[in-house]
Amino acid sequence: MAKQQTIKKEVSLKGVGLHTGDEVTLTFKPAPENTGYVFVRTDLEGNPEIKADIDHVVDIARGTTIQENGNKMHTVEHVLAALAGLGVDNAYIEVDNIEPPVCDGSAIEFVKAIQEAGIEEQNIPQPVLKIEDIIRYGDPEPEVEIHVV
Repeated sequence: MAKQQTIKKEVSLKGVGLHTGDEVTLTFKPAPENTGYVFVRTDLEGNPEIKADIDHVVDIARGTTIQENGNKMHTVEHVLAALAGLGVDNAYIEVDNIEPPVCDGSAIEFVKAIQEAGIEEQNIPQPVLKIEDIIRYGDPEPEVEIHVV
């Protein structure tokens, strides 16, 4: 079985938020096994954490917004795509604003930062999602249909 992974060392990048236009610094940090992806709002008192999972998604209009205990993080999809695409299972993502920097509008700058930090194997196996039955979803209005087998 494949082992869980985190980043080797912390790495930061700066830019402007897509919707706010504010300067923002994002820092990827290593995290222990079974942490998952956790955003840390360093601009708010107590540095609240927001776990990036489906249970915390509160809006998907113009980007994905997650929220935990009243604390929000907007436009997280490119950061999460970079982590998942590189096989990183566990990371803290510190952000000093309500959204990550937009960079060039893709995930590439996040990918480069994670590659610069390096990826480190951890000791616990990655969880495996086993699909045992076909899952179907359809919405006739926008003509959307998804099948998972």
